[in-house]
Amino acid sequence: MTGNRFRADEIDTSKPHSARMYDYFLGGKTHYAVDTQAAEQVEAVWPDVKPWTRANRSFMHRATRWLAGEAGIRQFLDIGTGIPTEPNLHQVAQKTAPDSRVVYADNDPIVLAYAQALLLSTPEGRTAYIHADVSDPEAILAAEELNDTLDLSQPVALSLNAIMHFIADEQKPYEIVRQLVEPLASGSYLVLSHGALDPRPGVSDAVTNLYRGSGIHVQGRTREEILPFFDGLELVDPGVVMPHRWKPEGEQARAEAEAKELWIFAGVARKP
Repeated sequence: MTGNRFRADEIDTSKPHSARMYDYFLGGKTHYAVDTQAAEQVEAVWPDVKPWTRANRSFMHRATRWLAGEAGIRQFLDIGTGIPTEPNLHQVAQKTAPDSRVVYADNDPIVLAYAQALLLSTPEGRTAYIHADVSDPEAILAAEELNDTLDLSQPVALSLNAIMHFIADEQKPYEIVRQLVEPLASGSYLVLSHGALDPRPGVSDAVTNLYRGSGIHVQGRTREEILPFFDGLELVDPGVVMPHRWKPEGEQARAEAEAKELWIFAGVARKP
């Protein structure tokens, strides 16, 4: 694994971490008291956070099934993986296409500590893990684990789920995505979801202040600011929408998608 200078015993439990808070919102068990406290403060001002998180996770599952099925993709690069929560992306992809190959990347030592759960591939497929940061795309693309597992001359689905809203404008988020997409073959896909600005008075400001007060930079963006991440790519129907409205499955899901507003946008787009 790239970046083995990071060790699991270096996990900082004195302050909350976004991946562990996300795990709390999903109902997981890989978080500490400091994460629970911070997450409950967020939920107090933003009651939709758990449905928001579940909708994003469900979008990842549906998009991965669609890519491995209808789109015929057999290679996946998931950056900002987070703490393993079953089913993980490789389990979803390999259930549809057992020969799928998946590379995960994350910069959190606690994800590194649990990464073995991400490496349990089908015999026909393969998985790998890179300890690396989305803000350093060159390191990810140059990683031995990636190049031993994926063939970048063939289509790859690049997954950036709920990660780019942790990248500040000064870190050039659009350029980061372009750098990651640029070396991918024609026929590759970008899967991206991004926290949006809640129009209800004070909600987005309160959430932003709580995260930043905990040392976690977060930056919600409008749909108009999220669209440029897909520049130069061909959006798959229905385009950039709230994640529970991206190809909902079943009548109940479709009804719920129309009824509920969750301020996050997601899309899948093909590289020509």
